[in-house]
Amino acid sequence: MRLIEQAIEKIESGQVTEGLTALEEAAKTANHEMKYTVAETYYELGHLDKAQAIIDELLMLYPDEGGLYTFAAEILIDLNKEDEAIEMLNEIKEQDPAFLQAQLLLADLYQLQSLDEVAEQKLLKAYEVAPDEPIISFGLGEFYLERGDYIKSIPHLKRAKHGGLTNDQVNVSLKLAEAYSGSGQFEEALPHYDEGLKQKLDPHGLFGYGYTAYLLGDYVLAIEQFQALKALDPDFTTLYPYLAKALEGENRLEEAMDVLKEGMIVDEYNETLYVHAGKLSFKMQQPSKGEAFLRKTIALNPANVEAVRTLAAYLKHEGRFEALVELIEHVKGYGEEDPLFTWYEAAALKEGDQFKKAYELYQEISVAFSEDPDFLEEYGDFLLEYGDRAKALEQYRAALTVDPHRLHVKERIYELELQGEN
Repeated sequence: MRLIEQAIEKIESGQVTEGLTALEEAAKTANHEMKYTVAETYYELGHLDKAQAIIDELLMLYPDEGGLYTFAAEILIDLNKEDEAIEMLNEIKEQDPAFLQAQLLLADLYQLQSLDEVAEQKLLKAYEVAPDEPIISFGLGEFYLERGDYIKSIPHLKRAKHGGLTNDQVNVSLKLAEAYSGSGQFEEALPHYDEGLKQKLDPHGLFGYGYTAYLLGDYVLAIEQFQALKALDPDFTTLYPYLAKALEGENRLEEAMDVLKEGMIVDEYNETLYVHAGKLSFKMQQPSKGEAFLRKTIALNPANVEAVRTLAAYLKHEGRFEALVELIEHVKGYGEEDPLFTWYEAAALKEGDQFKKAYELYQEISVAFSEDPDFLEEYGDFLLEYGDRAKALEQYRAALTVDPHRLHVKERIYELELQGEN
């Protein structure tokens, strides 16, 4: 054993070649237990073929030793021989002490092969054999968590935590927090995030904590977590839009804009940042900057519907109909179709006195916006101007049905009905 220890010491001190030579020599005279240690050392050093050779030799001598099968399977997994690993693990009998570990490994392998039902069966079998084993409960909880079955994962994760599985082994608290948050139980998630992150700062945990607090409307707590994440990992680009939203929620608009600009430096192609910056600019009464950010987004991705819709709505509101038509033609050139674009195009054509074409477009989308009072009112105004009073009345009445509080529409209907009587 001392020879093996000396070989390992040489490797750890940087004398890798000498250490490996000494390890190989030691393995020749080592007993079976020591050979297992040599195999572990080879495995840790990444010499998988040498580790596999020793384990195969030991398996010939101890064909019923489940621990050797699991070790051999782990080596095969690292060698990208998953099917052989599965065969190896399925050899382990239920009464073998290594059976539970084998089921966990099999579950992972079947998940990798997208055989979730088989993976679940392996985990449930392990749970049936050892219902009080916390690592099995954790495996089941994590399995359901990864599948997005948050409600189902919670009792298993709680059982793992109460069974003595600590955050030193696996961060159960963060997994439980993620499950609670994913199931919409945001308040229950927060203390678990707090506990898990006290054990170890984790970027994904910090983001989950901040996002959950944001969804709860606790912007101060959200800002605190997102800022901690930014300090820990400034390249975690997803944090920037949410930190900006949380700051915006606290009416700290300048800071929110600064955060978005920081995010653009980290990820200059992140469309979400530019769209948010555009909307925030409008909120800050800086429309020219808002337009510039939105045009930047569309330049990055003409199919970004949110950016196109926002810019189109702004141009329509400002009465810049030529620019509106240019924008719509631009995005249509990329094959983008949206009833809203057709609506705006119709409005622009009407302003350009192209009534016939506008009429065709309004008719085309009338069903799509049959529950939109703004469209119905605008369509009614157009029809009235177009000379179709009867159809205009239909649209006004429909608008009033959807939104009875539009008193001005009610008055317009009354006036038109009076005119009809006269």
